[in-house]
Amino acid sequence: MWRCQLRSCFAGGLFAVLAAATPAHAVLAYVSNEKGNTVSVIDTGTWTVVNTIKVGQRPRGIEFTRDGKYVLVAVGDDDTIQMIDTATQTVVDTLPSGPDPELFTQDSAGRLLYVANENDNTVTIIDIAKRTRVGDVQVGVEPEGMAVSPDDKILINTSETTSMAHFIDTTTRRIVGNVLVGSRPRFATFKQDASELWISSEIGGIVTVIDPATRTATHKISFAIPGLRAEAIQPVGINITRDGKTAFVALGPANRIAIVDATTHQVVKYLLVGQRVWHMAFTPDEKYLLATNGVSNDVSVVDVAAQKVTKSIQVGELPWGVTVAPQ
Repeated sequence: MWRCQLRSCFAGGLFAVLAAATPAHAVLAYVSNEKGNTVSVIDTGTWTVVNTIKVGQRPRGIEFTRDGKYVLVAVGDDDTIQMIDTATQTVVDTLPSGPDPELFTQDSAGRLLYVANENDNTVTIIDIAKRTRVGDVQVGVEPEGMAVSPDDKILINTSETTSMAHFIDTTTRRIVGNVLVGSRPRFATFKQDASELWISSEIGGIVTVIDPATRTATHKISFAIPGLRAEAIQPVGINITRDGKTAFVALGPANRIAIVDATTHQVVKYLLVGQRVWHMAFTPDEKYLLATNGVSNDVSVVDVAAQKVTKSIQVGELPWGVTVAPQ
């Protein structure tokens, strides 16, 4: 009896020690490799690739479902969204998008998926649980960026060739407003408090800040890096901290991430990363930011508080998107 209790105590103590030794940020990140037709799985506790999953042709947009059970990946040349079971790390099903899906977003409940289909100028609406297409919205030419307002009432789509941010009522599924932004808008995101909508414009070289209530542009954030031509600075991915104070903007072939004071809208620092930095994702605790570098085939790890790059992880060919498991 005494021995069993001792073993139990020892086991419990050992478990506690091991649990304490496990980093709080140790979750899995999934990276879509556009040219490699694979998804790399990164353990954020060891910062190593622990698996490579074969997927369809030209994977780009990638995101965990809200419950963490699946990773959704847009395989553009296969005209579908594939579902990776996170328990087995295998593709187990598909969702019916339109032609050439690129970026997508979910409502807060994780029930509906909104997909930008680049080739038919349409946003497709999918019921994730039922695996069925439940609606479509015609938008501008070459839709890409997607974001849902925190209250789920407004869906944003950016259309690259039209250079607009479309405001779509999620109840009526109709466009209720348009805002002209810089040339070739690629990405959209709201602040958590819904006070601002940020849109990156790749060719325009700016980030447009929009007041969602009035649907007017309030700020235009520009970037200047000594030694680089303006046309080499191409904003794409944007990530804003939950407190709304700091934004990170991926600048594409400039090989930099801009750190922006999201209150004053001023650039405070540039971080040198890999070649052609594209999209990014925070770990759940926001201690780290992962950024995909398409040409150098790696992922940069940024220490958010220190505002410095701490590691580079080699992944597949032409990494495009990244998503981190929710907690």
